Amino acid sequence: MNALTGRDVERDPRWAAVVARDRSADGAFVYSVRTTGVFCRPSCPSRQADPANVRFHATAEDARVAGFRPCKRCKPDPAEARAQGRAVDWARVEAELDERGWALLPGLLDEAACEAVAGFYDEDARFRSRVIMARHGFGRGEYRYFAYPLPDVVAQLRETIYPRLAPVANRWNARMGLEARYPDSHAEFLERCRAAGQVRPTPLLLRYGAGDYNCLHQDLYGEHVFPLQVAVLLSQPGEDFDGGEFVLTEQRPRMQSRASVVPLGRGDAVVFAVHHRPVTGTRGAYRVNLRHGVSEVRSGRRHTLGVIFHDAT
Repeated sequence: MNALTGRDVERDPRWAAVVARDRSADGAFVYSVRTTGVFCRPSCPSRQADPANVRFHATAEDARVAGFRPCKRCKPDPAEARAQGRAVDWARVEAELDERGWALLPGLLDEAACEAVAGFYDEDARFRSRVIMARHGFGRGEYRYFAYPLPDVVAQLRETIYPRLAPVANRWNARMGLEARYPDSHAEFLERCRAAGQVRPTPLLLRYGAGDYNCLHQDLYGEHVFPLQVAVLLSQPGEDFDGGEFVLTEQRPRMQSRASVVPLGRGDAVVFAVHHRPVTGTRGAYRVNLRHGVSEVRSGRRHTLGVIFHDAT
């Protein structure tokens, strides 16, 4: 490794990805810079390093073992995402989900991560399909479903948040008299989806412009549906766009619908019920139905990451 020269690095195909700041290469490798002591994603926006000081590593762990620390700007280490997930007050989240069917996850992604994920939208290779909402009566705007392999940040959110929500999902189903129970790990749940023919990834990236909106709906894709999902706002209200509030409605039996407008800033997330949740009444628990959508964007452009835990047929 130490015998490599700058010319050797320049001849490596991975160097072309670093020079191009190619986001599609993120997750395939990381590179370290001897003079700074850090390692980075291929897409890191920092100033280009001298190739004589660069070495490539298959994983972030390999770079750490070699004595390098993760770049604070591009955050290439999956361990950081896991630590971020642990920083959430999950006891509060569980209580809020029980009380109203949704809960805030403030600052789930930082500004750099939001910019990076929003920037994926025009990279065709990352997606399996594109949906123009108006063609299907879904509203106005568009969204794209990610293809496998998912970008690291999306895969990590699925992997780290699911185990926190599975106990809530199991408790809710028990209260509502539903048989389905969910395993401890997301990998086990995806195996269940695949066995039922649900093999297409459902995480999606949504883009709204002025005049766009998303009708109230539920994200149900097959036999196996995880009852909670997450939406992360990637744009800053009042700067990148105006309007475009995240809206939830709840329909209780023999009652008028109740609407909630969820206050989100860039990087904030909301976890919410996909379909229904239990509410305690005088005769025990009963089900209430929920839908979610986005109000009209008055100006600017709004990006959102949707993290759905079940896959589609």
